[in-house]
Amino acid sequence: MNKNIIMIVTIVMLLSNISIILPSEKVNAGSYNGQDLALAILSNDSWLIDSFYEDKDQSGHRQAIVLSSLGTMQPTDGSNFALFSTGIAGASIVTTDQENPGDERGEWFEGDQKGHPRDEATLTMTLQVPPFMHYLYYDVQFFSAEYPEYVGTEFNDKFTVTVNSPAEGISSYFFDVNSGYFVLDSDGITGTGFDVYARSGNPDGIDILDRNRRHPGEDAGASDLIPIGGETHPVSPNEQITVTINIKDSGDNLVDSAAFIDNLQFSGYAKTEIVARKRATDLNGEPLECGDTIKYTVTISNTGDADQNNNPGNEFEDFIPDNTTYVAGSATATSGLIDYDPGENKIIWNGEIPAETAHVLEFQVTVNDSLENGTLISNQGTVYWDSNEDGNNDATELTDDAFVDDGIDLDGDGDTDDDDPVNLYVFVFDFPSSVSEDFSDDTIGGNATESYYGRKWFETSNSVTSCVFEVVSGYYYSTDNSYKTKIRATGSPQYWNYSLSELESDLDWWDIWFTCGDASEEYDLYLDFKNSIGEDIARIKFEYVQEGDNPPTDWVLELYYWDPVLNWVQLYSDYAGGYLRNSWYKLRIEKNGENFIDYSLNRSGVGAIDFSTGNKLDASFSDFTRMQWSSTKNPVVCPMFFWDDHTVGLI
Repeated sequence: MNKNIIMIVTIVMLLSNISIILPSEKVNAGSYNGQDLALAILSNDSWLIDSFYEDKDQSGHRQAIVLSSLGTMQPTDGSNFALFSTGIAGASIVTTDQENPGDERGEWFEGDQKGHPRDEATLTMTLQVPPFMHYLYYDVQFFSAEYPEYVGTEFNDKFTVTVNSPAEGISSYFFDVNSGYFVLDSDGITGTGFDVYARSGNPDGIDILDRNRRHPGEDAGASDLIPIGGETHPVSPNEQITVTINIKDSGDNLVDSAAFIDNLQFSGYAKTEIVARKRATDLNGEPLECGDTIKYTVTISNTGDADQNNNPGNEFEDFIPDNTTYVAGSATATSGLIDYDPGENKIIWNGEIPAETAHVLEFQVTVNDSLENGTLISNQGTVYWDSNEDGNNDATELTDDAFVDDGIDLDGDGDTDDDDPVNLYVFVFDFPSSVSEDFSDDTIGGNATESYYGRKWFETSNSVTSCVFEVVSGYYYSTDNSYKTKIRATGSPQYWNYSLSELESDLDWWDIWFTCGDASEEYDLYLDFKNSIGEDIARIKFEYVQEGDNPPTDWVLELYYWDPVLNWVQLYSDYAGGYLRNSWYKLRIEKNGENFIDYSLNRSGVGAIDFSTGNKLDASFSDFTRMQWSSTKNPVVCPMFFWDDHTVGLI
């Protein structure tokens, strides 16, 4: 009887120390709510007692966010992670002017760009430590546009995780630009907002940036994704601890940094282990083609508190993948000795890995010629290390593709994101029969570009003050965006530029959907299709005439094409007078043999409404380079056109 009473009292005492917060709703990507941030990070929601978030952005608390993905950033546990920033977390670019990526001056919310107080974001969590747990772990990755030019300076954003354990005391982990372990440059962090390059090719100081790859020119960097914990954060079972996650500016409020954090979990023991991650970069740009050069980057991290020594035998081996050839002299390492063994066609490395450090190994290969489309280039290296500190490398660790989860649990631990090889597939270019631009992936308010498997075939010129010539949203035929034009004579000409040679093709036909409306004064718009030496391939004219019946917008639109024999020939709509009234139309221009051009006009919901065959102009359809937009008028109220679903047929 006494034993039962003692057991009941013990259970009551344990339960009295545990307070569980139950989330009221599912964590949503895009949230910055303190509880949502905490739940996105935690491996187990029941550990959360309380949470509080604050930052300097009082207008919207945009310095932290819950995300499901961002470029190379992917959750390491569950479906979400948290991102903290000294600027706007999760922004598509690290600079203020996101439309044209600007000049590396990040967002600041407090003081001025060089004053106080500094921008800062803090999440504070109260957690319940489960029974038998003695250590706290989490996955973290630090990104900064202060790298590489501000290493060793006062401009040094800091990320800190502090754990306050009543039983074990206060422990901290921090990362900044000066703490080292920056192993990734702009090439390795695509889509994160930090994949930026200095247009000058020299990332020194505050630069004009864009996302066009340059070597040199990489103007941001990141650590690898690494687990933190062990002796760094000791805790005690059944206690309540406080975890504080903080990121803040240092030295200035200009150039921004960010920190990924996820998979916060407790463990009953201190871990000593080797983590090896690998990534591949096509130095020629995607897609991977025969003759391209692949750079492999291997990061070997010792996340434990015991040094790994340079023991007998190699610490790392990596066979050169089939269908590739090693680039002589390309193997480099941040420490230790790296070499290429031609006899066995493999990379070898020897060296020590001190506790809580990492080494980066790199080597390059070229893709062999004459490979078939879809040929697999697969690579995976092996780390040999000492798991019991007896001076012999008794354990192995396969390199893992850092950002790929293939859904296969290789070692039966329930984790499908382990030891995946880096798999690339060769693309053998076969020219398409047509390519399209629907403006859906272009930046609102900017110019439009379109590529086919990495080959850019289309780009528009930039809008000028007296014209509107840009991508817009909210008025479109099928996708969320369209292209808007309001062109006056003072802003003419503007251009849509084509590089069909990139597709190893010539123009066969051209079509586009457009919409327009009535106007209040005379106006014309010319679309001239030109080759590389400025000769006309085809000409289109939109002209407003004052024949409408609804003043003051009684100027209605007529459409013409140029025939070298007949001069301007009209294409008619199905409305009275053949005018183009408010509707969506598709105009198509197509090569007809060697001597003629076909012109067709369709209306949305109706179908074909006019067709005509005209005589060919002096220039042939080959070498089509640009479409010139111009007007001879300067109206006070300029008519606007919206263009969408543009397709080019190829031959």
